[in-house]
Amino acid sequence: MYFVLFSVLACLLTCHCFIEKDVKQNESHCGLLKQWLASSLVSLEINKKGFHREVVTSVELSPDVLSGVRVLLVHRWPRGVFVDPYQLASLSEHGDWQLLLDSAIDLEVPAHKTAGFVTYVYPYLDGPTPRLKVTIPIHGRYHEPNYDGEMFTSVDIEHPELLLRTEKCSQLSGLEPHTVVDAPCTHDNSSTCQWVKLQPQQERGPVGVQFPVGDGSLVTPVCGGTLLVTMLCCVALSKHMWKHRII
Repeated sequence: MYFVLFSVLACLLTCHCFIEKDVKQNESHCGLLKQWLASSLVSLEINKKGFHREVVTSVELSPDVLSGVRVLLVHRWPRGVFVDPYQLASLSEHGDWQLLLDSAIDLEVPAHKTAGFVTYVYPYLDGPTPRLKVTIPIHGRYHEPNYDGEMFTSVDIEHPELLLRTEKCSQLSGLEPHTVVDAPCTHDNSSTCQWVKLQPQQERGPVGVQFPVGDGSLVTPVCGGTLLVTMLCCVALSKHMWKHRII
């Protein structure tokens, strides 16, 4: 009887020790994740000119990289630009990141007939990598003509959101001021996981991109001139065919 009771108490004590050890390890990993978030920075720059640009996102990470941490960059794009899925697929095959689109992209629709979209970029982390750089080509959509004499329209590109995740930290409630959000687990999986979203220390404004637009005041003269030239060409062609009895 005493032997059975002693065995049960020993088993309970062992289980309690294992649970307490797991809890302490989980708290330790969550603390490291919070420190890593505090030392991470995200910057954005846009290269090239015209309708075809490159958005370069740089991520400064802590040199003390926590093993098993995954990084996700969430870009929320306005309707004035688009990405080419086939171009991105080719780039990701030869790069160190993978990408997931939240919706299908129509390459031909003008800006006023479409909506914004979201891309999820999953960079690869191979060992201690204090700096990540991801370059995404974007393309400007055609905009409605402007009737105020403006030759360009501005499209605001927001900074991406930096999300981190690790399986070793399951208690994500004590990571303030950072927030917990749901996002796709991987680039080829539609299921969602909980990620920790970096809360920047200061608000960062969007980066404006200028795209050329048509002059709406020229619509009438251009259409009239085109119609006049077309009619003159038709008359000249008809006269030539009648003269040479082509018909």
